[in-house]
Amino acid sequence: MQWRYDDMETFVQVVRCGGVTGAAKHLTLTKSVISKRIRDFELALGLQLFQRLPGRLEPTEAGEALYDRIAPLLGELHEAVEDMLPTKGDTLRGRLRISTPMSFGILYLGPVIADFGRQHPGLEIAVDYDDRPVSLAQGGYDVAVRIGHFEDSSLKTRTLGECERLICCSPDYAQRRGLPTRVADLAEHDAIDYALVHARRFWQFEGPQGEPVTVAMRSRILANNGEAIRDMAIAGLGIASLPAFLVAEPIRKGLLVALPLELRQRPYTMAALYPNTRHVPAKVRGFIDHLVRMLQLHAPEEAPAGGKNAARKAKPAPVRRPNT
Repeated sequence: MQWRYDDMETFVQVVRCGGVTGAAKHLTLTKSVISKRIRDFELALGLQLFQRLPGRLEPTEAGEALYDRIAPLLGELHEAVEDMLPTKGDTLRGRLRISTPMSFGILYLGPVIADFGRQHPGLEIAVDYDDRPVSLAQGGYDVAVRIGHFEDSSLKTRTLGECERLICCSPDYAQRRGLPTRVADLAEHDAIDYALVHARRFWQFEGPQGEPVTVAMRSRILANNGEAIRDMAIAGLGIASLPAFLVAEPIRKGLLVALPLELRQRPYTMAALYPNTRHVPAKVRGFIDHLVRMLQLHAPEEAPAGGKNAARKAKPAPVRRPNT
């Protein structure tokens, strides 16, 4: 018995989707067809590719190794075919899967993505809003927009700009607990922390010479969404470290104040991440170039000046095409 291309593609989708149900939905096939293709593929290879667990399939060691080898190859095959499809003018075709952070994606990227979709009516676009780190390969994403630090990323990275971080609290909290002016004083205050980043409850600042200065925070509240953290800070529940674009409006309205600390936190980098392949699909290049242009024209909102820790407008990166 020989393996078939359809069986191989189905195997990749089952791994990415975490089971038969998700793969069936993605491929618009019945679950029975998906299950049969997986069984046929295993028989053809003489390997067990999955462990059958209640409600899900877990790749075996052989399954993970096979997936790591063939998933990028299938991706390049699809991209090569899509790039050869006839187009009208500069219109892109195929399917573009995008992963973005929740708050930034909803506040700023919705109109950007919509404008890109209008320019390319032959392109299908799927957007997932999620603050959690995702695997582009396992999730089947073409590109991810992320805000953070990416030195160790194995993906290609296109910098979109910088995003200042502000330490904020409500006027009520400042009146009750005092307004810290030194980083060392933060350890005595209640923190509202971002669960997906500050799991160890440490905040890091840049010293006078750029050296890291770390403070152990007392995290009273943990949340996995920036807007929820902002709203809890407005309610007076503690001090929060947030991107400037989330707190600009509350600071202008007097609902939050930026702490005038002697040190600042390292700004986040806004970046587009995409697979490290030799050939970058036209749809990915086009979308990233569009992101850069739009963020130069409409950079995330700056917070009003006030103190050494006040926000600055996001600094767009120069327009450069990604390395291919």
